Amino acid sequence: MINSTLCHIEKDGKYLMLHRIKKENDLNKDKWVGIGGKFEDKESPEECNIREVFEETGLTLLNYEYRGIVTFVSDKWPTEYMHIFTSSQFSGKIKECDEGKLEWVNISDIFSLPIWEGDKIFLKLIQNKNEPFFSLKLEYSGDKLNNAILNGKKIK
Repeated sequence: MINSTLCHIEKDGKYLMLHRIKKENDLNKDKWVGIGGKFEDKESPEECNIREVFEETGLTLLNYEYRGIVTFVSDKWPTEYMHIFTSSQFSGKIKECDEGKLEWVNISDIFSLPIWEGDKIFLKLIQNKNEPFFSLKLEYSGDKLNNAILNGKKIK
């Protein structure tokens, strides 16, 4: 099982997105995703989030919110627990990322980009600032989302 973080950094109605086009054997190849990565030994979700955002973008998070956890189940990849964060307070200058191209994308335009089907579910959840902490389980066969379970209740 893998633990990872994903942070959606917001500025002026846009999220900083990563177009994954540079890594070989990348399960997210050609997809647009938020900023994040895998935990290192002894890291908390918060520590991983801060480190991954800095490593991938050069930005330092000044504040963030821990919004939910997504359990990814796949017939091709190991089970992954992705800890979801949002932030609109940061400092620094964006640097080039070795995993893909970083770009500010209008939040309303993200749904027309090549993203995971399940990402659309949690992106809608985090857009609602009053949405409580959530648990979302996404079950995939290849790239196809078969089931989505939000807070223990099936939604797809």
